[in-house]
Amino acid sequence: MMDNSYVSLISTNPQDVKVSSTLEKSTGKKHLTDNNPETCWTSRQGPGQYIHLTFERPAIPKRITIIFQGGFVGTKCKVEVSESSDRPEWQTWTYVHPEDANRRQTFDLITHRDGLPREGIQSMKLVFEESSDFYGRITIYELKVEGLLL
Repeated sequence: MMDNSYVSLISTNPQDVKVSSTLEKSTGKKHLTDNNPETCWTSRQGPGQYIHLTFERPAIPKRITIIFQGGFVGTKCKVEVSESSDRPEWQTWTYVHPEDANRRQTFDLITHRDGLPREGIQSMKLVFEESSDFYGRITIYELKVEGLLL
């Protein structure tokens, strides 16, 4: 059952979305959140590629939705959180394990309420510790983080 009380937590301000690297200008970070299925973000090669999100207000993330390109999937993704956005002190919250596939994949975070500050978090980082690409590249067509704004 989908809970429609969740809102998008990803800020519309481009400064609030940071990435570890970008392969080329045509695959920049703005394509993560432009709702265009034709565009994507692609990282450079190397392990530990990440996406760092800053929320406009403290939030409780409940769901992550990602569409990867098969062959360039972050198959082991560490979800880190921080109460602060200015100088984040990252804590590992949970792991998600996307399949090497082109389809939309949704990960419910509801069960991971433990380890999250009650006041919510201001920053979230998705760290792709493993990739289905030999060189560690990640390609994402869509990224959504939904939950509650406090």
